[in-house]
Amino acid sequence: MVKKIALIIGGILLLITGSLFAIPYFFKDQIKAKIAQAINEKVDAKVSFTDADLSLFKSFPNATVTLDSLVIINKAPFEGDTLVSLGELNLKMSIKELFKESNEAINIQGLSSKNGLINIIFNKDGLGNYDIALKDDKPADDKKSEPLSLKIQEYSIENFQFRYTDQASKIKMVIDSLNHEGTGDFAASKLDLTTKSTAKISLEMDKVNYMKNVALTLDAVLGIDLDQSKYTFKENKALINQLPLEFDGFIQLVEAGQEYDLKFKTPTSSFKNFLGLIPSAYSSSLDNVKTTGDFSVAGFAKGTYTDKTVPKFNIEIASNNASFQYPDLPKSVQNIVIDTKIINETGILNDTYVNLDKLSFKIDQDVFNAKANIKNVTQNALVDAMLKGTINLGNLSKAYPIKLDKPLSGILKADVETKFDMESVTNSQYQNIYNSGTMSLSGFKYTDENGKAMNISNALVQFNPSQVNLKQFNATTGKSDMSVTGILENFYGFIFKNQELKGNFNLTSNQLAVSDFMTPEEPAKATTEAAKPADAMKIPAFLNCTLTAKANTVLYDNLTLKDVSGKLIVKDEKVTMENVKTSIFGGNIGLNGSVSTKGKTPVFDMNLGLTQVDIAQSFTQLDMLKKIAPIAGIINGKLNSTIKLNGNLTDDMSPDLATITGDLLGQLLSTTINSEKSTLLTALTSNIKFLDMSKINLNDLKAAITFKDGKVNVRPFDIKYQDIKATIGGSHGFDQSMNYSLKFDVPAKYLGTEANALIAKLTPVDAAKLENIPINALMTGNFSNPKISTDMKTAFTNLTNQLIQQQKAALISKGTSKLTDLINKNKQPGDTTKTVIPTTKVEVQEKAKEEVKKQASTLIKGLFNKKKPAEEPKPEE
Repeated sequence: MVKKIALIIGGILLLITGSLFAIPYFFKDQIKAKIAQAINEKVDAKVSFTDADLSLFKSFPNATVTLDSLVIINKAPFEGDTLVSLGELNLKMSIKELFKESNEAINIQGLSSKNGLINIIFNKDGLGNYDIALKDDKPADDKKSEPLSLKIQEYSIENFQFRYTDQASKIKMVIDSLNHEGTGDFAASKLDLTTKSTAKISLEMDKVNYMKNVALTLDAVLGIDLDQSKYTFKENKALINQLPLEFDGFIQLVEAGQEYDLKFKTPTSSFKNFLGLIPSAYSSSLDNVKTTGDFSVAGFAKGTYTDKTVPKFNIEIASNNASFQYPDLPKSVQNIVIDTKIINETGILNDTYVNLDKLSFKIDQDVFNAKANIKNVTQNALVDAMLKGTINLGNLSKAYPIKLDKPLSGILKADVETKFDMESVTNSQYQNIYNSGTMSLSGFKYTDENGKAMNISNALVQFNPSQVNLKQFNATTGKSDMSVTGILENFYGFIFKNQELKGNFNLTSNQLAVSDFMTPEEPAKATTEAAKPADAMKIPAFLNCTLTAKANTVLYDNLTLKDVSGKLIVKDEKVTMENVKTSIFGGNIGLNGSVSTKGKTPVFDMNLGLTQVDIAQSFTQLDMLKKIAPIAGIINGKLNSTIKLNGNLTDDMSPDLATITGDLLGQLLSTTINSEKSTLLTALTSNIKFLDMSKINLNDLKAAITFKDGKVNVRPFDIKYQDIKATIGGSHGFDQSMNYSLKFDVPAKYLGTEANALIAKLTPVDAAKLENIPINALMTGNFSNPKISTDMKTAFTNLTNQLIQQQKAALISKGTSKLTDLINKNKQPGDTTKTVIPTTKVEVQEKAKEEVKKQASTLIKGLFNKKKPAEEPKPEE
């Protein structure tokens, strides 16, 4: 019996579970259609969601509908702006709602959403992008059923961001990391809504930041009257950072806007309330902190918020003769006085003013005072401020738990007054700006987390109406020392209006080590994820400065530069270098050029002049020159050169060799070659025996080189080696691959013992007649593993042919001479025929044949036929 009951129960459970899986598939399309209908009937915007899913498990025994990636995009006049973006939206309802007819409304009991954005914008004409409800002039049809009915009992949002932008008043507010939940019966016209909220708020007005990531917490019970759209604070507790506040009053939505009647105050007057204002990232626990005196915040907001007005409000922040001391810290802050009011008496936002009538405190014997007044906050702010006092920086961490790896030290003194209006700052109307006073820092010492120390012995800044004058700045860090003077222009425009910062500075130094100003790279962490490429370093767009520098010594990487001087101009994300000079490598280098990071890829353009620099040092220690001419490092001597080059820079601001274009013109002076240090020259002399690199003369040699697309092209140039002429030209890549040709014009005597043995058989006169032998060599492979090929066999063949031709010519000449003698010997008396001596080889050969034939015939005739004596020619009548 028990087994039978268990089987029945098991079957029922299996049926229920199967139903829970199957039912969503039957009702999913119906729910999706009703949601689409509800949106289309109410909204004039582009609305999309990727999918709608129905689950009976998330909130069983209720059903949950989930919309994924719900996005609402505005139409004109906010075309393309995102109004709402929700990662997911969950709607909770009773299961019975799934069985309603298609013309019946589905009642929504709860909703929740995650990872959302709400973006509210008011344009300069006062129009808001949230007004997307369809305008319907038709009378309401009471009989028509809505597709969805909101009878919410609970709701929640998680990880939301709320943005508010008013383009007319230049107000921007961001509520980030917003988490909020509430429970209450929205089916009733009046209800108590219990809420919990956390967020971080940032506020900016006319590009001036008033709050940044201020932590807010609010737990409140709100009395809601849905018929009157009225929300009344009942029980509530708020925290601004750690400052507690309580609210009393209501907010009501009216036709013109929102009606406010609110009061707020700190529940106690303890000075711990003030310490609670400081963000937790910069503070510590308030437990066991000893305080005296009071601190209070109180205020009200009463009136209507509309397109043109704000509620009148008054916020008072006050403290009198207070003090605090943290446990385990040796010093206290005493005589704290704060008297601040933020007031609007008219309801016009521009009439808001801020009075910091007094801010004062003392640490040991050092007293610091400040006061300020700000009016016309939204249109043309008027600022009147004063700072005066002394702060021993070493006491700050002894009186307040500042999180520093290393303690600060130094004395800061200020005595400054300023009066200005924002329009004068914007338009650089310095005659309307009043600045006076000085600020100094002495004995400042700071060590960062990498152990690098910065010591400022003295710094003095003087404030003038149009300039901030850096009268003195003497500092050391690592191996470096520096002294800087100069002026800053448009300081307030930079601080308050994000305008460019103008300045001119002079820097002098006995020694500057570039590594002292670089941040060491963090060691790479093992990870399975693809490394994100580092962003290229950017020259700040706000800088418009000139720096004239002079340093006796600059240490850069492995280089020591002496007598460095020049001018750097920083403007429009570009550094221009003018007349930069230095002594290095036994000579001088001059540089003019620029580096720009304005585009997506940083670029550079440089002109360098090298005078009397040591060749071996410069072409082995400068990576760029090493790539351009790898073999130059084995040459001892001096170099004069001009180099022009441009190209892209990598993210770490090193030249991208594949993009470099330019040319080099160079002249060698007083040179010798260390061939034993070069694999290439060793291979060359092994293949061309007559070369002795130690005897090659490169003095006053001039060469022209061009480089582009990772390849260096060397225009052919001539060198003289004893009585051998050599012509060299070709190319190599920055990857060290090469393709060079050498053409030698070589006297025969250098072709080895076999050639000299043949030449020895010639007379000195004939040997001198030998023509020089052309020899070609080809160098390929790379500089560390070269491949050398020559045409020495062709050269020997050339020499052999010359010797054969000389011997033939000599034999022909000798035969011709003998034949001439024979002919003349057998010539008959009275024969006045001239004997024409042939000149060319062909003529000699042909004439010889003719004479041989002729004389042979005559001799034969003379032997076999005795002729009578010839008659003498008769004279002409």
